[in-house]
Amino acid sequence: MRNTKRFIGLHIKDLALTVWKTCRIKIFIRQTLKYFDFVLLARFERMIIMQDIISSIDVLWLFVGGVLVFFMQAGFAMVETGLTRSKNAGNITMKNLMDFCLGSIVYWVVGYGLMYGTSIGGFIGTPTGWLSSLSEAAATEGGTEYASLFFQTVFCATAATIVSGSMAERTKFSAYLIYSVIISLVIYPIAGHWVWGGGWLSKLGFHDFAGSGLVHMLGGTCALMGAKILGPRIGKYSASGKSLAIPGHNIVIAALGVFILWFGWFGFNPASTLKLSDGGYLIAAKVFITTNISACAGAIVTMFYMWIRHGKPDVSMTLNGVLGGLVAITAPCDAVTPVGALIIGSLAGLFMSVIIEFVDQKLKIDDPVGAVGVHCACGAWGCISVGLFSAEESVGLGLFYGGGFKVLGVQILGTISIFAWAAILATILFLTLKHTIGLRVSAEEEIAGLDSEEHGLVNAYPDFQIAYNREL
Repeated sequence: MRNTKRFIGLHIKDLALTVWKTCRIKIFIRQTLKYFDFVLLARFERMIIMQDIISSIDVLWLFVGGVLVFFMQAGFAMVETGLTRSKNAGNITMKNLMDFCLGSIVYWVVGYGLMYGTSIGGFIGTPTGWLSSLSEAAATEGGTEYASLFFQTVFCATAATIVSGSMAERTKFSAYLIYSVIISLVIYPIAGHWVWGGGWLSKLGFHDFAGSGLVHMLGGTCALMGAKILGPRIGKYSASGKSLAIPGHNIVIAALGVFILWFGWFGFNPASTLKLSDGGYLIAAKVFITTNISACAGAIVTMFYMWIRHGKPDVSMTLNGVLGGLVAITAPCDAVTPVGALIIGSLAGLFMSVIIEFVDQKLKIDDPVGAVGVHCACGAWGCISVGLFSAEESVGLGLFYGGGFKVLGVQILGTISIFAWAAILATILFLTLKHTIGLRVSAEEEIAGLDSEEHGLVNAYPDFQIAYNREL
């Protein structure tokens, strides 16, 4: 009996010990699970915070780049003003102001949808429901859609303002407003859909990283057609057809404008990565270098070309050499090496110089600021250079890097397509304006100056009148 009780007691003790251990294990497991839940939750929260930080940095990158590109409007205004006569300075200021204001509105309302909306046959985007769709996208994507809209708007404005320089000093202000709106509303966005909006050229593999073709060649082509249809300024060509120089009134203002444009290009090209995350910062760092090298090479080659050909290092042409190098590198800046950028910029300076003289002296097209040579010619060269100098397999190796003719062929096709699109629509647009409201001011207005005749501005520099001593 005593043994039985002892036996039962031992079993009860073992059972109690087992229960106690089991409870401890359960408590341990419960505590462990709580700990891991806490750790996992904290890690998840940190991931969310980190993703928010990354998204914020990417959005900030776009906004900073967009602000730099916006500042280029001031650069364009100063280059154009400095290379033309003082009696038209106010008119040029108004044009560069209003093409951005009007372009921003129409691109927001329609152009952005045509460029990035649902594709119709790879030709055009769908702008339907632009208000609601943009608001919903911005709300769900943390504002990235708003950042994208702003960034793309300033690019659109650049394409439109290029035309102003080639048609300066003799264009009706009302006509200028209309064709700037049409460029921002239709011509640029549809071509933009082909290249950046998922259209047919992008599907073929056409590469235009920041817009040598889409922005600059398109704007330069519109400038070429407009200047041709508009005709030269009074006094630009003699009775025998010889080109006569019409000097700009302030080379210092023009130089400052070039430096502003150069500065803005460090937003134009590097920020076209659209983000710094996922390796974007590595591409951006490279683009800073290729962009700067090409600009410097363009200026150096232009200076020596003019020095050898005309005996003097021409100031205005060398300034344009900087811009030619910048325009040319805009398409291939992410895909080429610094050596490639040096070659591309050097050839851009040479091509620009030759084309400006050819357009002026052979074609008899009056282009006061050389926009056709800088933007149209160098923009085309920039697109084609991708097919020659690309060193990135993700883009496609260029001809000089063992890639064959495939990439080069696609780049040539895209270049011709954008040029043809811009040339045809610009010709229709300018001829329509010419035969309806009129494209050009009267001879009397042109001689007097557009500041006084179009804007009632007696003089853009009222405190800086030049006094002549008639006794000398």
